[in-house]
Amino acid sequence: MKSTHSQQIESFILSHSNLFWYTPEEKKIHISKELLLETILNYGTLKDSLTLIDLIGCSKTLEILKKAEGRKKMNYYPEIYNFFTLYLSRNA
Repeated sequence: MKSTHSQQIESFILSHSNLFWYTPEEKKIHISKELLLETILNYGTLKDSLTLIDLIGCSKTLEILKKAEGRKKMNYYPEIYNFFTLYLSRNA
């Protein structure tokens, strides 16, 4: 099955593969942008987060974040969600 991510995002996933320890190696490049963003914002560095936002795009990242707001169990840490929602709202 071919990945729907760009080559840059695939490389990004593979270079942060340790954060997806629970996902089999061959399935890592198939994770959703939603899971990728959630994991990197919660557990990656600020530099990782900003790199991913650059790869996905500010508008699309903000859209993904806002979509998570309506979920029953939102998995973003509250302070992470608040910071990046404010940051992206100003920069998108």
